[in-house]
Amino acid sequence: MFKKITGKIDELNKNLENTRLYDLLALLESKKEIFIRNLISGIGKGLGIGIGFYLITATLIYILQYIVRLNIPIIGKYISDIIDIVNINKK
Repeated sequence: MFKKITGKIDELNKNLENTRLYDLLALLESKKEIFIRNLISGIGKGLGIGIGFYLITATLIYILQYIVRLNIPIIGKYISDIIDIVNINKK
């Protein structure tokens, strides 16, 4: 019975070591470490969103310019109307 209990305790200890619970508890004790990690994470997310938005917008503009060059009557007129509305609102 004693061996069975110690075996279960050893198994539980191995599981705790595998989940790195000790590292998480040490991290939660340090407010400075939490602040630094959150700051770096926020900067990374902000840069990722900015770069992603730039790439998607540039791709869409490139596609729209290609569609206008094809001179498709319905779509070209629609896009030229949008450009006219934007130019009127700029002034």
